[in-house]
Amino acid sequence: MQRFTVPSALFLSLLVVPVSAQNTNSPSAPTQASSTNNQDKPVAPSIPKNAPHMSEQTRYEIIRDFETQLVYSRTSFPMGTKGLDLKDGQLTPNGEELNQLLALTGPAIRPGDPAHISYVRIKGNCIHFDLNGGAIRRKKWYQHIEVVGANGEDVPLANDQNIDNPHGSYLDIYFEKYVPEMTPAQLRALVYPALDFNARSKEQAYLDTVPPKVKEAILAHHVLVGMNSEMVLHAMGKPPSKDREKDQTGAEYEEWIYGQPPQDVNFVRFIGDEVVRVETMKVGGEKIVRTQKEVILPKPEDEEAKKQDRPANAPSLRRPGESQDNAPNPGSGNPSSVPVAVPQDIPQPPGPNHAVSPSSVS
Repeated sequence: MQRFTVPSALFLSLLVVPVSAQNTNSPSAPTQASSTNNQDKPVAPSIPKNAPHMSEQTRYEIIRDFETQLVYSRTSFPMGTKGLDLKDGQLTPNGEELNQLLALTGPAIRPGDPAHISYVRIKGNCIHFDLNGGAIRRKKWYQHIEVVGANGEDVPLANDQNIDNPHGSYLDIYFEKYVPEMTPAQLRALVYPALDFNARSKEQAYLDTVPPKVKEAILAHHVLVGMNSEMVLHAMGKPPSKDREKDQTGAEYEEWIYGQPPQDVNFVRFIGDEVVRVETMKVGGEKIVRTQKEVILPKPEDEEAKKQDRPANAPSLRRPGESQDNAPNPGSGNPSSVPVAVPQDIPQPPGPNHAVSPSSVS
């Protein structure tokens, strides 16, 4: 029987190879995880600057592909005749200007809401998307038909309601000089700041619009001081009970109550639309109160927007030159607070016992 001897150096190398191979593959794990986290974001080749004009065939393909699609909004769209414009990846209006517009007209679509692309138009240097019927309701083909009766009177057609009361909005995608040649995948990546075509649910679309700290808290079903009511609904669901009270300073607040004994009970206090206090009563009797703001969100300046958009010559009940502080308040119920001024330059008529001097008669 023959014996084979393996040199010690070769034996050590056989032991080292699997370890080195394992170390070589380990750095790729974080890269794979990061790509998994960003798999929902569309990635498409950028459109070259010298791309030719969009061909007629591509135009029909994009209209056929995008029209009637259901997408999820990544931002707020205002109601009314003003929609959003997208150029070079930037949406306008945005920031405080968008908040002022939302305060005046209200939102037609909120972040995370599903939206229906009802109409697509490609003209000049712009691609136009109507969302949920658009800001201006378009008539159907049969609504352009006029039917005249025997006496020359128009006969109204059916399904003719709510034509002048649209509740949708629109998105305009602008280019430099003309609409270039592109694929549908490139257009989806281009409109990603406003619309998400890859979201599988409203919840997923909404989570992509909030800050990372808020997203992590919502997934953990945890409420942070500073959240708004919509975030709390996504994190905890609809509260089983609510309570309205006043604090020691007289300010009104609303408290959402989650849970019942013998489980943990959470009291989420709102002032306006912001969480200002979270109180947790543990099963063992421990009480945890959090009032320090844990997340800071941009606030829409509703009242400031209304004041700034008020015209300088707007109608008012104040007298000329009267300040707002000294203006009468009819709701106070105090008649003495309303100043009554008697003009001094108007002569008063004489009374019955008033003596008339001869000089005044002349």
